[in-house]
Order: sequence, then C-alpha cells, then structure tokens
Amino acid sequence: MSRLATEPRSLVNFWQESSEVLAGVVPFFDQPCWYTLDPASLLITSHYNPSMPSLPPEWLAMEYYDADDVNKVADIARSSSGLSTLHEATGGDPSASARWQANIQYGGDQELIAALRTPLGEAWGALGLYREAGAPMFDAAEKRFVQQAATHLAEGARRSLLFGEATDPEGPQAPGLLVLTDDWKVESTTPGVEQWLHDLPDGDVEAGRLPSAVLTVAGRALRVAHSGQPAEVAMARVLTRSGIWVVLHGAALQSGTDRRVAVIVEPAHPARITSLLMAAYGLSDRERGVTRLVLQGFSTTEIADDLVVSPHTVQQHLKSVFDKTGVRSRRDLVGKVFFAHYEPRLRDNEHRAQVDKPLRGGPVLDGTH
Repeated sequence: MSRLATEPRSLVNFWQESSEVLAGVVPFFDQPCWYTLDPASLLITSHYNPSMPSLPPEWLAMEYYDADDVNKVADIARSSSGLSTLHEATGGDPSASARWQANIQYGGDQELIAALRTPLGEAWGALGLYREAGAPMFDAAEKRFVQQAATHLAEGARRSLLFGEATDPEGPQAPGLLVLTDDWKVESTTPGVEQWLHDLPDGDVEAGRLPSAVLTVAGRALRVAHSGQPAEVAMARVLTRSGIWVVLHGAALQSGTDRRVAVIVEPAHPARITSLLMAAYGLSDRERGVTRLVLQGFSTTEIADDLVVSPHTVQQHLKSVFDKTGVRSRRDLVGKVFFAHYEPRLRDNEHRAQVDKPLRGGPVLDGTH
C-alpha cells in the first residue's frame, strides 16, 4: 500500500490497485466502496465502486437525513479509531438499522467503514468493505491492517486529487505539476504550473533557473525515496512574490532505472467551504465557523469548546445560520449544504470515473463542473 501511494496517478487507478492489495489481506464481498471527503466539512465529494457506478439516492438520504442511524462516514472520520463496523455499532444486532437493511438488498451483511486520514489528521476519504451473510466477522488483525493502511490511502488519495486537478484544471487557481529528471532538468509541465513558477521567489524560468523551493522539495523527495520510505511526501510552504502562500508537494517517480520527481504547486488558500458559505448564504466569519463544525457532526458543547465561546452563543449563531439558509434544524442544514453543493460534485465525479477523467475534490462553487 505504501508503494501505491508514492506516485501521482489517477484516483480511479489508485483505488483499483489498492482494492487488489486489500483483497489479499482482508477478503470482502463484491467490491469496496471508495469515497473522497472534503476535509473541511467531512462531506462526500466522490464515490467509486465499479459494481455500483452510481451511489443510490436513498443511501445519501440515510447518510445525511437519518439522525438515528449509525456508522455514518463523518462520525467515523471524527472518531479516535477512525474505523467502525455496523455490527459493533449496533451491539451485534444491526436488523433495526436502515443502513443494514439497504446493504442486505445489495447482497451485503457486514459493513466496515474506515476513515482515510493523513498523519496530520485530515480526512481525505473513506473506505467501505462488505461481507455477505454467513461470512466470518471482520477480525482484529484485519481491522488493524485497514487502520495501518488508511494513512497511506489518505496520502495517495490526496496526491491523486492534486494530480488530477493539475492535469485537468478547473479554474485559474488550480494546482500545477512539473516533472524533473534527477539532474534537475524539466521533463514535462502542465499548463497551470507556469504562473506559479513565475511567482515563486528567486527563480528565473526563462533563464532556466528553477526557484529554490522547487529544487529543495524535489531533492528531499528523491532522498526519501532512496532511504526506502517512498510513501512520505516532501512538502514546503512558500510565500510568493505576489503575497500568496503556496504549498509544494514532491514525490519521487520510479520507472525502471530512471529517477524522476514530480512537484505539484497549489495555493494554500482557505478551505473552499468557507468561500461557498459566504457566497451562497452570506454567513459571517463566526457563522461559517459554526456551520463548518455542524457539517462535521460536532455537538453544541463541542462547538463551544472549539470556538472558545459559550453554548448559548453557539445557539444564537445557529439561529442566524438557520434563518439565512432557510432551514430549521442541524440535520436540514447538513442536508441542504450537501445536496446543493456536494451531491452535484459527487454525481459529476461518478460520470468522470466512467469516462476516464480525473476526479475533483471540494464542493461545487458556481454550479459548473
């Protein structure tokens, strides 16, 4: 799994190869369900399962509107273990769970959901594994393997999303990608990278001198690969000449005896959910902060602790948020934001996966895909 997470590749290809590795260690029914999440909201942005190209609408309704069911992706993404099975979550009797009843209709009985979190704790995805009735229960060793693999899967998913955004940019602030040989010559670039290279300090692209930050990240990536730790990603945060912070990601590419390194440059802008909530609903800074935590499943007390305000203040902010968004409850707020801004992204990504186009992360901001 560590090796698979090393190279930038299409997300669908990464999921496919990861499924093959998992099958050899943790047997499952049919195919895994792979999800990407927006780490700022923990809402689903894509779903991939070749046996189920389109996620059933009723599953999404259960995930975002059924307040009483268990084993929800966002809850697991926030949990300390980052993994849950439906049988454990229901005390061994899942028959009352609408989620279990839906799984049975598709041939599944057991369900294991694991959050894909980076070492920094950001959840970039989730994995669903299923077993048919009568199959052995997921055991401790299998769950431990999934938990250990989850970090590599998160890093691979994040890298694949960046790679996809760089090769098929959605807007002017999309990431850019350049591939260097081991003697620091530029082998290839994507169209979006040139603007970033010009804006990085102490470089002169026309004269053939790459910015020092690019060379530093590239060199670190090659050293990491040479040390036998290929899944670790070299990173740097740099202030550009125009005053924008950007993040550089480096990863060694191994193909035969040639050593190359990919460097992806992306703006270190605030989470897209912040811009979305401001543009779509006119929420204040504090209201956006409260809403983001509601989307992640935080309680009033937890939100108050996180924002260092009183629970009463949180309730006042929530009342204002409800008024501005036209909803009456937290569950309706989560459902409205998901179905208005994330479900279109999910459906577009399902289509993109079928026609071999890169998948995109984050919510839809302007109604275009």
